Amino acid sequence: MIVSMIQFIIEIPESTSLKEKRRIVRSVKDKLHRRFRLSAAEVDLHDSLSFAQIGGALVSNSRVFGESVLQKAFAMIEDEVPARIQDMSIHSEEF
Repeated sequence: MIVSMIQFIIEIPESTSLKEKRRIVRSVKDKLHRRFRLSAAEVDLHDSLSFAQIGGALVSNSRVFGESVLQKAFAMIEDEVPARIQDMSIHSEEF
């Protein structure tokens, strides 16, 4: 079993409240789940108005497949999310 994980930090400069930030973060998590069947959550920077750290995971039987799905998910985030990517990493582990 291979678990592929993505973690990224996004900057949401137009966010003026935590409620607005959480709306955008919820939208990102929902898109990741609907389009790529990833489990996703906001994992850090909960109290920041302009930054969010989001993590996602996918279980498969192939490291290549898992990491390619995460690359596609990252491309979707870059294209469709009204935020700037500050940091991103993809990692896979075998269990």
